[in-house]
Amino acid sequence: MPQKKITIATHGQGLYEFTSEATGFVRQAGVEEGLLTVFVRHTSCSLLIQENADPDVRRDLMTFFSRLVPPSDDVAMRWVTHTLEGPDDMPAHIKSALTTVSIGVPIGQGRLALGTWQGLYLFEHRDRPHRREIVLHISA
Repeated sequence: MPQKKITIATHGQGLYEFTSEATGFVRQAGVEEGLLTVFVRHTSCSLLIQENADPDVRRDLMTFFSRLVPPSDDVAMRWVTHTLEGPDDMPAHIKSALTTVSIGVPIGQGRLALGTWQGLYLFEHRDRPHRREIVLHISA
């Protein structure tokens, strides 16, 4: 069962597409039918399958999540006690809990069975740069 680790360098909050890396891994593995499991090895970022055509979708998602879970120094977040790693850390953990750290994508005819406008994204929830590790694993 093929497995690969990829690293994505982030430069702050945002959605970082890695569809091409996952597609290349599946193509290189030569698997016709199976399941690609994508897993991020961190607790302050997450994974999404989301539209990859219109950048407004990503902007609107960022705005929604920042309004839903503002930084811990916001008056609405006064209840937060985990603040040692900065005002973006606990909100990042909450955003990660609301989304997911693992995604399964079917493989059919040697290709990811993503829809026309779907892409795989790392959803970075922290403000400062990070190097995020993602594990790609194929079960056939």
